[in-house]
Amino acid sequence: MNQENISRFQLFYLMVGYVLGTALILGLGAEVNQDAWIFIIVGMICGMILMGIYTQLSSYYPDDSLVQMIPKIIGKYLSYPIILLYIMNFTYSAARGCRELGDLLVSTMLADTPLIVIIGSFMVLMIYCLRGGVETFYRMGEVLFPVYVFALILIWVLLISVKGFDVNNLAPILANGVKPVLKEAFPNAINFPFGETIIFMMIFPYLNNKKNIKKIGISSILIGGLLLTVNSIMMMSVLGPEIYSNNVFSLLTATRMVSIADFLERFDVLVILMMVAGVFFKVGGFTLGAAVGIAQLFKLKQTRSVILGLGTIITSLSLISATSYVEHIEFGFTIYVPYIHTLLQIIIPILLLCIAIIRKKFNPKNSSY
Repeated sequence: MNQENISRFQLFYLMVGYVLGTALILGLGAEVNQDAWIFIIVGMICGMILMGIYTQLSSYYPDDSLVQMIPKIIGKYLSYPIILLYIMNFTYSAARGCRELGDLLVSTMLADTPLIVIIGSFMVLMIYCLRGGVETFYRMGEVLFPVYVFALILIWVLLISVKGFDVNNLAPILANGVKPVLKEAFPNAINFPFGETIIFMMIFPYLNNKKNIKKIGISSILIGGLLLTVNSIMMMSVLGPEIYSNNVFSLLTATRMVSIADFLERFDVLVILMMVAGVFFKVGGFTLGAAVGIAQLFKLKQTRSVILGLGTIITSLSLISATSYVEHIEFGFTIYVPYIHTLLQIIIPILLLCIAIIRKKFNPKNSSY
């Protein structure tokens, strides 16, 4: 399965696009009002530390994915429930991404279209792409990334033209002190979206030059985090802290306020296109990671049939996981992100790295078994 290879630039493009993903549209740090950009920076810094942990583990086991290295670190039988937990997490996270795309399109452009039609159509395209293998997915990411960034920069330029644009909306900075920001940032800002890059531990073995893993990983977190920070500042300058904090799709709301000479309006189609591209990065990464994990766990020779089955499960799960978008968001940010993600993206990787270091130190010859 590891015969396919991806370049460092393909990995970088997809990782940055993955970090931006749905986080760009939703608006992070709504709980801390005008300090949302500081919230993102804290998450970015901690995310870089987490990426250091992920890449260090991958450097100890360069030819193994996360699913393959766990049995070598903690033993065969103890590893099975943890591996299954990761696969279920990847599958459910893909379903959440599909649900967010579906709800955005239903609430904006396709109000009379059933949710199942939107999500089902997207997943058909996603399966078609992923069945081509890892290289095909990364080449698609390589094509989409420049368009994605260009659309983002164009939106920022348009937002500056809004009459109510005022950077003073960011003041006062840390009006309630540092504590409220840190309290919200730990662990939410770390887990979403930066901690979700743990999925790339399933992909790192495909990189043709593994010496670049740490540099690519940390730089992608840095670039993605900075872009999210600037995006947050732009949205806050247009909307103000009150609207930003109480709006579901902040970037979409801000873009709808753009009106050039009372003639050029309705640029929200750019946000919709970005959302589709962002969900492509996110859902594609999670689905591919889950498929590779299942194939490796059950020693299958290919992932095509697995991806087809996963597509059906993800589509169904995205529809039944919540009765409304409000319930979807509430479950995500009150239970799933602070608890499940903390366990799988922070606690377990740190424990795995500690055990791997001990194994490498006291039994260097057999540390990978």
